[in-house]
Amino acid sequence: MGQDSRQFEELLAEGAAVPTEGWDFSWFEGRATEARPSWGYAVSLADRLAGATAALDLQTGGGEVLDFALGRAPKAPVLTVATEGWPPNVAKATALLGARGVAVVASPEDAPLPFADAAFELVTSRHPVRAHWTEIARVLRPGGTYFAQHVGPHSVFELVEYFLGPQPEEVRGGRDPERERADAEAAGLEIVDLRAEELRIEFHDIAAVVHFLRKVVWMVPGFTVEAHRTRLRDLHEQIESDGPFVAHSTRHLFEARKPEA
Repeated sequence: MGQDSRQFEELLAEGAAVPTEGWDFSWFEGRATEARPSWGYAVSLADRLAGATAALDLQTGGGEVLDFALGRAPKAPVLTVATEGWPPNVAKATALLGARGVAVVASPEDAPLPFADAAFELVTSRHPVRAHWTEIARVLRPGGTYFAQHVGPHSVFELVEYFLGPQPEEVRGGRDPERERADAEAAGLEIVDLRAEELRIEFHDIAAVVHFLRKVVWMVPGFTVEAHRTRLRDLHEQIESDGPFVAHSTRHLFEARKPEA
């Protein structure tokens, strides 16, 4: 086996071995970069939490973003609850957020929220798989706010289409912010702010690609190293020859308000 083949196999093994629980992306340091939205969601979230008495964080992942925001907030809500649907993340979020008095509720992403009507004045989420607008509106108090950062349409599709080929427009156009605006309004919410940005991502080695696709499982559904070895080898050689693989993420900041009764 030549040196390049050994390097390729070692990088594949490294990317395949990194744990995928939670939303801590620190492993990518030095191996991949992603520009951040100008609005600084986690810092802004801290300010929103400080002004709320009852808050709900949806699809919290491993709880890292909520934990950061609570640690930065000058005061915490009297009640803070988080939901998460993936069992490894439920365990991680419970361990992380329990010290802050946050209850983590195991709740499938597509299930009705297990909370009473008008239970929260602030509902938040960072990168929900899908926003369930009717449920968000139901659990918000009149005058309450939904504050979130969503993944936008065709995000990182340079990488998706490298492995899956060109995608149909209905797939590329999913998560469209204007469609989400219409759905939120149909659920009875008023849009206070909606901003979108496209952000540059660079993958510096194939291990970063492997770990990313294992972690963000909806990008290339069913991704495994063995099933995609040929394309991974081609991409490894491309990165070695031409430099980082460049893609672009899309994000939008969403703020919606439930009207006063």
